[in-house]
Amino acid sequence: MKLIGTPAPSLQVATARLQAQAEKAASPEAKKAAREFEAVFLTQTVDEMLKSVDIGSFGGGEAEETWRSFLARAYADQIAEQNSTGIARSVLQTIAAYETATKAQEPQK
Repeated sequence: MKLIGTPAPSLQVATARLQAQAEKAASPEAKKAAREFEAVFLTQTVDEMLKSVDIGSFGGGEAEETWRSFLARAYADQIAEQNSTGIARSVLQTIAAYETATKAQEPQK
């Protein structure tokens, strides 16, 4: 059995198709919710990272603690806009699957 470090190209193509279908089928509200979830998650992550970074003689005190969350949110929004983490994509796939299943269970008119 041969093990490889990256997924086979056919698997990557299939995954890309599923992601494209999920994005196409998802409502605008679902897309917005997925993006917002990613931004909130990244805000918490970046905020924790900022707590552990020594910013030198310009930081510290109450003011830093007060404004750190705003800085974390700004960083998180920038990261989320790049669409590079895959968090929103994954959440969107889940929401789209839920929406599709819900529509399938609704009585036909």
